[in-house]
Amino acid sequence: MEVIVAKTAGFCFGVKRAVEQVYQQIEAGKKPIYTYGPIIHNEEVVRELEEKGVQIIDGEEELKQITEGTVIIRSHGVAEHIYRIMEEKKLDIVDATCPFVKKIHRIVHEHSSKGEEVVIIGNDGHPEVEGIKGWCCGKVTVLGSEEEAASFRSDSGNPICIVSQTTFNYKKFDKLVEIISKMGYDRVDILNTICSATEERQSEAREIAAKADSMIVIGGSHSSNTRKLYEICQKECANTYYIQTIKDLDIRLLPSRGCVGITAGASTPNNLIEEVSKQCQI
Repeated sequence: MEVIVAKTAGFCFGVKRAVEQVYQQIEAGKKPIYTYGPIIHNEEVVRELEEKGVQIIDGEEELKQITEGTVIIRSHGVAEHIYRIMEEKKLDIVDATCPFVKKIHRIVHEHSSKGEEVVIIGNDGHPEVEGIKGWCCGKVTVLGSEEEAASFRSDSGNPICIVSQTTFNYKKFDKLVEIISKMGYDRVDILNTICSATEERQSEAREIAAKADSMIVIGGSHSSNTRKLYEICQKECANTYYIQTIKDLDIRLLPSRGCVGITAGASTPNNLIEEVSKQCQI
């Protein structure tokens, strides 16, 4: 059986950077160490860090109870007022926000400060999207489906600034933007802020799935970008399986001959991808 592993599978730049910064704090002997939310959407990595003493702050109210220590802002980023809370409490801040997400923060802050209405193409409630919303000064709307885009209405008369969650489906973004563009607003600034690594990962997954007899997508259950990879692969290959760990892999479901493709979300460690690949070749 042929096994094809996507070259783009595994930790992206932003996730790798965030995880490395946590380990740097551990090695420096800093105590206590917190992450604002799970550092990445991978349960195995988070569990390993918890065993090393890293604690997770689950939201703003918990943050307000912290009196000392180092708080690491995860790659998804946070709203502007979260920084103020940390500064007021004199906590040590390690900002591991992905630079691509930081760029979106600057964009929406600048455009909304000028009175523009912000539209975020993404998944409402996702931590990255919540962080982006927290840098907007005025009206902001989150659209994640064609139905939501079709029902969107702006009566402010102000220009509209459209940005995207960095891990959103590239083709879906184009479709939603097309729907809004046909509504005839005087000025719509469209900024495709999907990470280039996300585009490459999705394109490669689509290509592999199109020629594979079975497709395996590896990633955490809460990973938005992994879920999108699964949806893309499933359209190309009916026998697509979403797994979180090697324990979830049922070899009996795979063909004894032919081709098996493997891809993984941006929060999936390389050692897990290698384990799955080896298991498929047994």
